[in-house]
Amino acid sequence: MLLHKISTSSHCSSSYLLKRNLSSSSSYICTAAQHDYQVDEQTRQAGFSIHPDELASIVRGHNSRDLKAHGEVEGIAKNISSCLQGGIKSTEVENRQKIFGFNHFLEKPPRSFLSFVWDALQDLTLITLMVCAAVSLGVGLATKGWPKGIYDGVGIILSILLVVLVTAISDYKQSLQFRDLDKEKKNIQVHATRDGKRQKISIYDLVVGDIVNLSIGDQVPADGLFISGYNLSIDESSLSGESEPVYVTEERPFLLSGTKVQDGSARMLVTAVGMRTEWGTLMATLSEGGEEETPLQVKLNGVATIIGKAGLGFAILTFLVLVARFMVRKIVNNEMDRWSSDDALRLLNHFATAVTIVVVAVPEGLPLAVTLSLAFAMKKLMKDKALVRHLSACETMGSANCICTDKTGTLTTNHMVVTKLWVHGKVKDINGDGKDAIRSSICKSVLDIMVQAIFHNSAAEVVKGDGGKREVIGTPTETAILEFGLLLGGDSDALKKETKIVKIEPFNSDRKRMSVLVALPSGGYRAFCKGASEIVLKMCDKILDPNGKPISLSEELRQKITDVMNKFASEALRTMCIAFRDLGDKSNDEGIPEENLTLIAIVGIKDPVRPGVREAVQTCLAAGIKVRMVTGDNIHTAKAIARECGILTDGGLAIEGPEFRSMNAKEIKEIIPNLQVFQSVFLNLWLATLSEQWFTCFGDFLGYGSFEAVG
Repeated sequence: MLLHKISTSSHCSSSYLLKRNLSSSSSYICTAAQHDYQVDEQTRQAGFSIHPDELASIVRGHNSRDLKAHGEVEGIAKNISSCLQGGIKSTEVENRQKIFGFNHFLEKPPRSFLSFVWDALQDLTLITLMVCAAVSLGVGLATKGWPKGIYDGVGIILSILLVVLVTAISDYKQSLQFRDLDKEKKNIQVHATRDGKRQKISIYDLVVGDIVNLSIGDQVPADGLFISGYNLSIDESSLSGESEPVYVTEERPFLLSGTKVQDGSARMLVTAVGMRTEWGTLMATLSEGGEEETPLQVKLNGVATIIGKAGLGFAILTFLVLVARFMVRKIVNNEMDRWSSDDALRLLNHFATAVTIVVVAVPEGLPLAVTLSLAFAMKKLMKDKALVRHLSACETMGSANCICTDKTGTLTTNHMVVTKLWVHGKVKDINGDGKDAIRSSICKSVLDIMVQAIFHNSAAEVVKGDGGKREVIGTPTETAILEFGLLLGGDSDALKKETKIVKIEPFNSDRKRMSVLVALPSGGYRAFCKGASEIVLKMCDKILDPNGKPISLSEELRQKITDVMNKFASEALRTMCIAFRDLGDKSNDEGIPEENLTLIAIVGIKDPVRPGVREAVQTCLAAGIKVRMVTGDNIHTAKAIARECGILTDGGLAIEGPEFRSMNAKEIKEIIPNLQVFQSVFLNLWLATLSEQWFTCFGDFLGYGSFEAVG
């Protein structure tokens, strides 16, 4: 399986690199776009002036010359009747799908039931039983006649059929369910601009001409061209095999389907979907590989081999002894020259005895018992809404003794709400105090600058939904803060008209903050920053007082703010600092300032624990399975959530990444049994380290639940 994955990746990479090299070395042969493609009448009548294949080839081949020939991105948008600001109209979707195709990839037809039957028959134990059944039938009929001679052989055959049918039916049903589940998993919701407003649509509904909003972590849903954005870098390793990020700019505007946004944000114009994309072309050439045997299958095959060899050895020995005895008797009685049919029948009976030893030695009930027990386990898992693709995979469930689970979105609902606010020295309860009381208790100048910081420095967006109701589209954290801004009376449209965004540094897991530089209507520039409270607080040297005037941030006051942050975190709140800095008439050409900021406020964001999580954790603990939380959040927030879920118990240990990585093997061996909460940005590094140390110290099995086992 590993070799197949490597070869598949190499095939994708080599195909992609070959195409790029060919397209770059051809010097874009003499305006091929003008001569090789002719726009047909149907495309013209639909309102488009470029051939779908030509449009797709421009991005796939990174063809800058043809892109310039068509008038850059603006010219392409005009050719496909799309507006770079407002996108397309919803009424045009069906027409565009007819001309440019659907955003679907060709899928292989589902495997037939007979193929699962064939797979089930490949089991070594069953093959041994089939051989025994055939020999038993032959010898039985020869020695005992019909029908007594077929009883043993038919019994073995019926056991084999039962095992094969149970395995094949279960695997076939699960394959159909997983096919539907896989389709649903791939049905990603993307943020696109249609009818002049940003909205969420299914990736399957995406068409050529759509304007898609991309942010960190997003998968590029189709081939397209960069319109505008900030610090956009793309991970193209799934196509090229290169780990280095590719920076996308107006000079190099090509975006390929299947790649991922590593940093930055952008708006892109979709130019190809489905099988016309680079990803679609490569997907058409891939094939499924075989699968590895599970541990239990390996052991059963080993047992069958040992039993088979031992049984065969004893059978041969028995047959030789019986034949030798028979021959000795013939010699003693001087009957070597006289042979009869009775002698032949006696030799056949000796052979039948040897075959009986082989048949009895191989336990035909073993695979049946294992298959039925695994089928029962699968049924129980299905009742708990957990699908198992292959019947034999159920066996590995009992081997796990440790589950590592993420916090956000797994243990919690991932629906965040601002519930606490700290501003000019006082804590406000958003739900308890009421929005009017909160607005009236904050100085107008502080309230104004806080609203500016919230709406300007945000990756989310306020849109009008059906019926004119305002909706916020973005990540859960961004949505929570923007909804809080609306509660404070902020007007997103008015603020956007008043100021101009000059530069943006989007949030990522390394910086753990987002910054923006805006040009003020009265002149001058202002930088806003928000992010992890412990990081942003270090960047501040001033704070706004109750009158809205910046005062020096003393060490005593800094400690008080740190205590407030820790108190919020102990209440299972995610804390974020909001800060700003006025820059006068000159902007910082080197980047957005990250020092000498003025602290405005701290918000506490609540992410409620999912219903049933505590019970699920208790069930795991009762079964002898330890549950550990790994998260990138503040350690105090992580501990509070872990206690609420029942993961962190008395005597349990919560540790941060730097402290863990500084430990030697002996220290790690001492803390692992009690380690229940781990906080680190570099979760993959921690898991690799923990796995290595766990096996080294205990030789035990670590079951890693892909951040989904408990949730």
